[in-house]
Amino acid sequence: MKCLIVEDDATSCKLLRVCMSRYGRCFESPNGLLAVEAVRQSLEENKPFDLILLDIMMPDMDGHQTLKEIRQLESEFHLDPDKAAKVVMVTALGDADNIMQAFRNGANGFIIKPVRDEFLQKELAKLGVTPIESLQ
Repeated sequence: MKCLIVEDDATSCKLLRVCMSRYGRCFESPNGLLAVEAVRQSLEENKPFDLILLDIMMPDMDGHQTLKEIRQLESEFHLDPDKAAKVVMVTALGDADNIMQAFRNGANGFIIKPVRDEFLQKELAKLGVTPIESLQ
């Protein structure tokens, strides 16, 4: 599985990277602008991301706008909906407005920080994402 972690806080990014290490190969982006470019490149190479963990509060472009642009790119590249990246918002913003906006924009899951490995695993399991060792 190919995962993109979009997080501007280095500590949060490291925690997510450690949690995700058993799921597959992880790439990182410190902001939404670079994340959109990483997604574009992955689509151009026909190697799209399977999973994106996306923060909302980031400089340059917030997670909501980033998600809109990612879904637009997937549409422009005619990516089958079943091949579209599963996007889990990982944020401190747990209010109803942010949660509803995330799902309206195409998020598949939502986790409120601070991230705990067990909650991340449960959210990923709901999306059918399983650790590599459980597949062997």
